Amino acid sequence: MLKTWKKKKKSNGGGSKKPDLIRKLDRVFSLYIRLRDTMPSGMCKCISCGRIKPFKDIDAGHFYSRTHMATRFDPFNVNGECSYCNRFDEDHLLMYRENLIRKIGLSNFNYLTMKKSMTKKWDDFELQKLIDYYTAEVRRLSADKGIRVK
Repeated sequence: MLKTWKKKKKSNGGGSKKPDLIRKLDRVFSLYIRLRDTMPSGMCKCISCGRIKPFKDIDAGHFYSRTHMATRFDPFNVNGECSYCNRFDEDHLLMYRENLIRKIGLSNFNYLTMKKSMTKKWDDFELQKLIDYYTAEVRRLSADKGIRVK
């Protein structure tokens, strides 16, 4: 019989671990982006294809991949995108790029392009501050737009 070994998790004194904070921030940041880009009617225009979709069918689509930590939580890099474009359309970045430049301007786009190559190591304090900020923004936008989020 084969034995399976489980790697013991290191304890950091009972505080939150960085992966947990990043996961938490991913969730609240995604809600923020989707709410930010949703119209008062509860509909959102996909940045890639331009189709109008309900809030529940919109993802927070990253122009530069989430692997680039310097731009992972940059509101210029993440926009409301329909689930189809974000998950299945390989060519979605072509129109995303064009529409993103139109939305944020060429200078901000160029800065974002430069920023993605930077190294960013988030510390727990920064992550928690961002979680707190975006949680408050989600509450505000949710109330303003009348969209209930979990």
